[in-house]
Amino acid sequence: MGAEQQGADATKGRWLTMPRTLSFVMNGDAVLLLKRAAHKRVFPNQYNGLGGHVERDEDLYSSALREIEEESGLRTHSLKLRSIHNIDAGRVTGILLFVFTAISETRALRRDCPEGRLEWIPKDRVFELDLVEDLPDLLARIFAMDDEQPPAYAHVHYDESDRITLRFRADDDG
Repeated sequence: MGAEQQGADATKGRWLTMPRTLSFVMNGDAVLLLKRAAHKRVFPNQYNGLGGHVERDEDLYSSALREIEEESGLRTHSLKLRSIHNIDAGRVTGILLFVFTAISETRALRRDCPEGRLEWIPKDRVFELDLVEDLPDLLARIFAMDDEQPPAYAHVHYDESDRITLRFRADDDG
């Protein structure tokens, strides 16, 4: 099969998404979070994981590892896909977010993270922080997962009052 047969140009009338990764690095009883810089357009002054856009020449796994290393300086292991989110923010394009966890053997971080301030936070204190709006539910799920669980699947959208709605597939299977 050639590249033409992939149908990548069949975009008319289709909703398109941008792929991104988001990773939560663990070390003992702590998780590494990034307090985004005040000048950032997306989630200023809020805590989030490490991540960003998937580059054209990389797979999701490589993207997650690259973003972790670029932002924190850490080399991690045991990278595991935990959740996939289809995010509809009411725009022409959406976001397909791939959420990972990884383990670091050290807490030694780079000091000059361009995205904001990196902090190791004890897991039992994470929910006291000003987290990005979907993180309380997401992190509670991730912290409860064991290594054998498959990824969770979620659809994210905003209602008419601009409030986030997270619907996990497991919630539908009741």
